[in-house]
Amino acid sequence: MNQEKTQKTFALLVHACDRYEFLYQGFEYFFNQFWNSDIRCKYYFATEVIDVNIPGFENIKSGKGEWSDRLAYLLREKITEDYVIYMQEDVWLSKPVRKEFFDDLFDFVQEKGHKQIKLHSADIYQTLPTEKFIHGLNVSKVDNARSRYLMSHQLTLWDRTFFLAQLPPKENPWRNERRGTKRLKSIDPEIWHIDYFSQDYSEPINKNQDISERSNFNTVSQNGKLNDEVSHFIELLRKGDETAIAYARELENHYDNSLTHDGREQPRKIDFVKRIKNWILNK
Repeated sequence: MNQEKTQKTFALLVHACDRYEFLYQGFEYFFNQFWNSDIRCKYYFATEVIDVNIPGFENIKSGKGEWSDRLAYLLREKITEDYVIYMQEDVWLSKPVRKEFFDDLFDFVQEKGHKQIKLHSADIYQTLPTEKFIHGLNVSKVDNARSRYLMSHQLTLWDRTFFLAQLPPKENPWRNERRGTKRLKSIDPEIWHIDYFSQDYSEPINKNQDISERSNFNTVSQNGKLNDEVSHFIELLRKGDETAIAYARELENHYDNSLTHDGREQPRKIDFVKRIKNWILNK
């Protein structure tokens, strides 16, 4: 007698750092506007030590520490679901996300058991088409040898255990993407890709049948400050209620004055010797 597969469980993790608290309000505003809350997963918003109340999310805390240590702790101690959609607080949605797509995606993963499905389009990936489509979008296989990055922190559906294995101690996010890519290339796992989210309105990279259902997100942060992508969101917030309009003014002030997310002026340039030391430490 064939036994039915154990039903897999899914979560969405927003991995935030406390210094970027200024971005939380914008993330919440546009997530609520564009994400379908009926998508069947548990919602976590992870901070370090501060308390955050975002309706629909459970606030979990990693404590202070290096990026990979904090994330590993969350995946090991705080999250129990089998699969995790990973995103960060500077990823702001700008087009609707459909429940039906994620219903079919979760069913597909339940059947196949894939360990990593990248959900964002970026030209760092080279892919190979398959015969499988979800809502007109091809489930493509990543060509590991030809792709520039295999470890990415943009929107991806991960097998939680596999994700945890990619997080050795004491790695900052940049080192993790760089070294993690080398580690993945060495073990050459199957990695999959679907063009569901365009990133900053990027073009799809796969051989799709229909791209009408694609969503979009914009990353509004770079080097601890707002980047040009935030301008679109400021305009949208200005059409909202008084709270949204006030937040739009704060964003505009930060953007116009090149303030960091914690409200500080741009740090002075690091001298040449210190840059060399930092480069050696991050190799």
